[in-house]
Amino acid sequence: MRRPLFVTGIGTGVGKTVVAAVLTEQLEADYWKPVQAGDLEQSDSISVAGLISNSKTVIYPECHRFDLAASPHKAAAFEGVSISRRDFVLPETDNLLVIEGAGGLMVPLSDSLLMIDLITQFEAEAVLVVRNYLGCINHTLLSMHLLWSRNIPIHAVVFNGDMDPDTDSILLNYFSAGTPIIRIPEFAKLDRGALLQCPTLFSS
Repeated sequence: MRRPLFVTGIGTGVGKTVVAAVLTEQLEADYWKPVQAGDLEQSDSISVAGLISNSKTVIYPECHRFDLAASPHKAAAFEGVSISRRDFVLPETDNLLVIEGAGGLMVPLSDSLLMIDLITQFEAEAVLVVRNYLGCINHTLLSMHLLWSRNIPIHAVVFNGDMDPDTDSILLNYFSAGTPIIRIPEFAKLDRGALLQCPTLFSS
């Protein structure tokens, strides 16, 4: 059975859900978001379900859903919940599983549990989503070095949207040889049709 793919990002709002939806659609994979904090009426699971067209994908329910749009540890504490490593059990499936994290690698789930710890627990490969903004070089390289230090396999680094040429060049210079780079175009309008028209970026 293939390792799960864990979609993480260099920060919040870099397009993890878009990348997870493209991955899920093109690989006809299953999808799971372990923790949703805020936007429960339009959660990431709901967004992905609205973007994919294949009939094979199964979307699994979250382990934790919190009303407060905040870091998971804060959203959990606000509701009197303590998140534990034992809360998270991979869904049973024979299909490839795409897992979407919350925020970046060092986002806390509790005082002793970070998002990156889930990647290790699930024995997953990381898909690191990068978006162009001031500071993204630092955030990208820190994230890459953290994954390398934990010996977490990197399935791909995804450049989401247009990249500044200088940023693009400096990042590629620092990546290790053989790091898979995937580029997702900027969607003028993100809907099911746009996802279907997206070039084939991921193959099993």
